[in-house]
Amino acid sequence: MKEARATLSPSVEDYLKTIFSLTERNEVASTSSIAAALDVQPASVTGMVKRLAGAELLQHIPYRGVRLTGKGIREALRVIRRHRILETYLVQQLGYLWDDVHDEAEQLEHAASENLIDRMAVALENPSHDPHGSPIPTSSGEIESVDFTTLAEATEGERVRIRAVDDDKEPQGLQSMEARGLVPGVWVRVKSRVPGKGRLVVRIEGGTEGEQSVGDDLARRIFVTPDT
Repeated sequence: MKEARATLSPSVEDYLKTIFSLTERNEVASTSSIAAALDVQPASVTGMVKRLAGAELLQHIPYRGVRLTGKGIREALRVIRRHRILETYLVQQLGYLWDDVHDEAEQLEHAASENLIDRMAVALENPSHDPHGSPIPTSSGEIESVDFTTLAEATEGERVRIRAVDDDKEPQGLQSMEARGLVPGVWVRVKSRVPGKGRLVVRIEGGTEGEQSVGDDLARRIFVTPDT
């Protein structure tokens, strides 16, 4: 990751970061999924895909979608590293709440230099994960493999550990998670599902709130690994 950084526009960086995230669990990202994630029209995605393919940042797989090239992955990880280091710095050094930092980091990530980010990382003692539990790429371009499912996919009676949460959507969800104690590191047992309601009843181990009901929309934003 110490190679010369390409000069990319904020829009291109956003596309690369989004496509990387969409393909972490799927081999390719469809035009519709990219458009939904970035809140743009599919026609805009089509134009950008052609541009990125011309720059050898991604490959188009006919009738399926796109995936990043090695060059595209390196550039995406640069942006992701900047974003997650910024979030961590804002929380740990400036006292931001974890539901406040995403939008701030979105703006700063396009302007921050690699030198500034590296200095922030050293000041933070080189954290491995951001405040939401997501792995932070190293300065050499390595990132911890992610193989999480969501709390919404957990089965009745299953014990799971919360590893990360989705911070890309409205902050109210993060506020609700924190208020309930549904944060990275805690163990949760799924007690039951509410038939026809799209909800599950969980109990946080070691918590004092007893059993609580969690809607599927919120549960899909909570990434877990099973007790093995």
